[in-house]
Amino acid sequence: MTKFNSDVDIDFGDRDLILQHIKHTSASMHQSSGIPRKHNSGIYVTDAPYDPINEMCSLNYVEAENRGYIKLDLLNVWLYKLVRDEQHLTELLREPDWGKLIDRQFFEKLIHIGNHYDTMFRMPETINSIPRLAMFLAIIRPGKVHLIGKSWAEVAQHIWEKDHTGYSFKKSHAVAYAHLVTVHMNLLVENPNAHNIQT
Repeated sequence: MTKFNSDVDIDFGDRDLILQHIKHTSASMHQSSGIPRKHNSGIYVTDAPYDPINEMCSLNYVEAENRGYIKLDLLNVWLYKLVRDEQHLTELLREPDWGKLIDRQFFEKLIHIGNHYDTMFRMPETINSIPRLAMFLAIIRPGKVHLIGKSWAEVAQHIWEKDHTGYSFKKSHAVAYAHLVTVHMNLLVENPNAHNIQT
């Protein structure tokens, strides 16, 4: 039997709204104490071993994955609360004004990268595309900080290599996050107060 590994993240403005409408089992994970608790975002939408006392999967998510259960991570992303509808989202996915990134006040409002303005300036070339923004999102993870300060061509050679020495991003996640950052860039141009509404 072929083992299927998945890592599926789906972003929502409010994940609880969708959870009201789908049958699911919360994933579980072990704390450092060894006591199981509900996973922050993971669920199973197919039958999975169930612990009725704790109302979650009876297998921790690593063991469940090893046995072939597919976990979905439904994530709350506050930014989506500012998107009116699908057409608005399509409009916000347009090419942003990359020059805005040199404005510290603008940059520091941005989701996922706002705390890394000084790191951006350590890069010898500008961020002016989705691929470069995705690589920047990956560089600021602990497993890839050694690439800070290198050219994008050098970064591209190593940024997506698997590295078990520290937390790093998969390319698919980084590209998705890069698109979200550009949505936020365009939202901030539309409305300079489109930030800091986390609940």
